[in-house]
Amino acid sequence: MRAMLFEKVGAPLRETELPMPAPGPDQLIIRVHACAVCRTDLHVVDGELTEPKLPLIPGHEIVGTVAGLGDGVNRFKVGDRVGVPWLGWTCGICSYCKNGQENLCDEAKFTGYTLDGGYAEYAVADQHFCLSIPDFYSDAEAAPLLCAGLIGYRSLVKAGNGKRLGIYGFGAAAHIVAQVAKYQRREIYAFTRPGDDEAKKFAMNLGAEWAGGSNELPPVKLDAAIIFAPAGELVPQALKALGKGGTVVCGGIHMSDIPSFPYSILWEERSICSVANLTRRDAEKFMALAPKVPVRTEVEIFPLEEANEALHRLRAGKIQGAAVLVNARASL
Repeated sequence: MRAMLFEKVGAPLRETELPMPAPGPDQLIIRVHACAVCRTDLHVVDGELTEPKLPLIPGHEIVGTVAGLGDGVNRFKVGDRVGVPWLGWTCGICSYCKNGQENLCDEAKFTGYTLDGGYAEYAVADQHFCLSIPDFYSDAEAAPLLCAGLIGYRSLVKAGNGKRLGIYGFGAAAHIVAQVAKYQRREIYAFTRPGDDEAKKFAMNLGAEWAGGSNELPPVKLDAAIIFAPAGELVPQALKALGKGGTVVCGGIHMSDIPSFPYSILWEERSICSVANLTRRDAEKFMALAPKVPVRTEVEIFPLEEANEALHRLRAGKIQGAAVLVNARASL
């Protein structure tokens, strides 16, 4: 099979031919139709997430069809369409797993990081961590739901039920979360890179009440803010935008250091929290909700062999919505 292989930080992914993977017990072999390109993939290939399996096939927003079954598989059959998210396996026996916090499992394995992912023609995945994909979405449209959507949804839940929601970093996750928040009758205040008029326009077209630079304050105090941009300096900036009792949710897996800030902007029961990974329950809830909103994903499609270009454009902030790699040998 063809695959894009990550071998060394600072080196581009290498297009190569690899043996077809064989499914083990409880695993599916999946013919990949589409795999979205996530900012987490950037953190992996840029060396900001420091413990990847090497060599590695990146990609953790996989949509494809089941092509083969390992021993013990009973949740899917050959030909079923499935999605594979970031959370690829958990132990099931630690205190976190038993308490409904499998996203915090110390032994967890992650697709496209500690497990090979979807920048390839085929992938293997544990049946218990694969999802059915709503018929409402094409393969390319569904792919961003599997991380941008799931992590965004978990971040939105963490933000609470406040009406006025700020979103910092208006990329793949933000454009999905904004649609869900509007469906919930919230007001959206979008914060983009200073001077990025296209991103501001994009946010306003998705129903934002206001859009401005991340260095600006909104016209009203916010009930909550979600930060998707990996920039620690946005944490005190978001705190300044909050009303009393507001929450800042850090929705990324990596962020630059948060600078010191005066206690006064945290006081009055403001809080800061992070979101780590996702649970299968998150996925079930979001996949049921997305077609009802309905969430529409804006995607820019690249052939598999152009993964490096997609990563480069994402790094430069030149992707509106989500980049998606497609396998030309599989039907979309």
